[in-house]
Amino acid sequence: MAPEQLFELRRRTFDTPHFRGIEFIETEAKTILNKVPGNYLPFNWTINAYRGCSHACSFCVEGDTPILMGDASTKPIRDLQIGDEIYGTVFDGKYRRYVKTDVQAHWQTIKEAYRVVLEDGTTLIASADHRFLSERGWKHVIGAEQGPMQRPFLTTNNKLIGTGHFAKPPKHDAQYQTGYLTGMIRGDAHLRGAPYISAAGNRISASFRLALCDREALERTQRYLLDVGIATREFVFAAAVDARRHIDAIRAGAEGAAAIATLIRWPDSRTLQWCRGFLAGIFDAEGSCSMGVFRISNKDPEIIEAITSSLRRLNFYYVVEDHKKNGVRYVRLLGGLRERFRFFHSTDPAIMRKRDISGRALKSDARLGVESIEPLGVETPMYDITTGTSDFIANGVVSHNCFARPTHTYLDMNASTDFDTKIVVKVNAPELLRKELRAKRWKGETVAMGTNTDPYQRAEGKYRLTRRLLETLAEVRNPFSILTKGTLILRDIDLITDAARVSDVSTAFSIPTLDEDVWRRSEPGTPHPRKRIEAVARFNEAGVPCGVLVAPLLPGISDSKEQIRTVVEAALDAGATFVWPILLHLRPIVKEVYLDWLGENYPDLMPRYEEMYARSAYARPSDRKELTRRFNDVLAVTGRPRPRPRKRRPPPSGLRREIAKLETEQMQLL
Repeated sequence: MAPEQLFELRRRTFDTPHFRGIEFIETEAKTILNKVPGNYLPFNWTINAYRGCSHACSFCVEGDTPILMGDASTKPIRDLQIGDEIYGTVFDGKYRRYVKTDVQAHWQTIKEAYRVVLEDGTTLIASADHRFLSERGWKHVIGAEQGPMQRPFLTTNNKLIGTGHFAKPPKHDAQYQTGYLTGMIRGDAHLRGAPYISAAGNRISASFRLALCDREALERTQRYLLDVGIATREFVFAAAVDARRHIDAIRAGAEGAAAIATLIRWPDSRTLQWCRGFLAGIFDAEGSCSMGVFRISNKDPEIIEAITSSLRRLNFYYVVEDHKKNGVRYVRLLGGLRERFRFFHSTDPAIMRKRDISGRALKSDARLGVESIEPLGVETPMYDITTGTSDFIANGVVSHNCFARPTHTYLDMNASTDFDTKIVVKVNAPELLRKELRAKRWKGETVAMGTNTDPYQRAEGKYRLTRRLLETLAEVRNPFSILTKGTLILRDIDLITDAARVSDVSTAFSIPTLDEDVWRRSEPGTPHPRKRIEAVARFNEAGVPCGVLVAPLLPGISDSKEQIRTVVEAALDAGATFVWPILLHLRPIVKEVYLDWLGENYPDLMPRYEEMYARSAYARPSDRKELTRRFNDVLAVTGRPRPRPRKRRPPPSGLRREIAKLETEQMQLL
């Protein structure tokens, strides 16, 4: 479908709870009737008065919320930039694991703030719509069991997934820098702090040399020394050969070495900042974090004592272990990933490769039960991002980000950030439609509504464009069809009924399941499927043909014969003019999000889905044939003929790929 040409953009917001956080971009379109390529659907033309949909998700957290970056440091979400590397998660069928991803979009809005407090003291400030990952799946901050706010929501019975709140980073002040230099130089440098006479009678000058593979630590050491007036010279210590890494080094002469020796003397009193710096330096020099084991090794009893006393000052738990052969002692940090994060964040070592947690499972003993959820009674700036994994780590817990449909890219907007917060409203749509329907070239063909975004989304309550478009279509007796998932369409049942008396008019609802559990998990926030069945009955009783798309059917979740039979019988009892199944499509823009949801709610099905959708967004032909067989079996049991939608002639084989694409667009609103 070709995008419309737009001009004269006007941006508006409405200070009401219903529209808060949504920007309406009012525009005048140059065309409103859009041609559908091919000739295989019951329509060749569509109308979309809106681009974007306020039914989509809209999640936000406070600007100070620390986000886990790709180097295991943290940064407030307000300071993130597109392209920043951060950590998200993926589900591998058994565990959720940390992976690096990038920030694809970043934006701000104003929303009412809620405070979520966890058992360990973790505090999260977020909007009511924000979702966090709990042991029972994704949950909104607030919601309701019934009514318009019906959706999964947090309660004090929930526990969030993650490691808990992040520690604040240290200030790199003089005490921290001295501690860092003490740890690094005592741990890994060659230092002769004073001249001496050798056994052979030669005078040996003071000297200093530090050779490292990791430039981050080398450059930090060089910078900190320069801050106290000690200049060093850099040189190549060893060039890379085969598997051996390149090593650079810095050196200082006798005067500098003597000053360094004085600088790194053990202090009489170790401040907290000195301890933070010392632990960072000794970890860069002698620490490792392999196979989930965090430890610092050394033979020097003074260094081991300094490590353990500094850990105690920061309230870390550890054990000291002896190597049986070489006399090396290991100080091993306890507490798993939760305490490792706290070490990294409260001490800030320089070497990034040692901080990498890619592939680590999100297993933690952190006490993350929800203790309280309370409104703060204020509106505050909120921020959100879009990432490649559709989630991110916010103050130690897994946080959902916004994802959206791709059609906003037709208007040079970001599909991930703008779809649900920037609703394009074609304010001249009714007038433009009237003009185009009266043109000599118009042949009075069927026009479809709801093929991309829902014509009865919340914006319709303000602009009433859909109703005015229907009035125009009815006025010239032009045939039309409407596809929707909401019940706001009942507002216009009088108008649609009148139009059906003089023209070919049809409606359809998407009702993939009547299973209460599946509906609550897979379609939170949508009207109850029984309410949609009731709407189908009302339209058919009024003489307006109304069918049911049993779509999308979720393999292994909502596609059993019994589940299909329940929907089919209810639809037929409601007089549905057609009942048509469509198996789930998983295009790349939503595949990762759906599989993530699947892993949390139905982990046993992950292998099946990975096999079914390994090579395509569409299930295998054998799966589709099996669905058709199962559907026909259900109809045979009911003893009623299968209602079917009107169809045009089958398309040529060369159009099959385009058909699949358009089928997905037709079901976009689902």
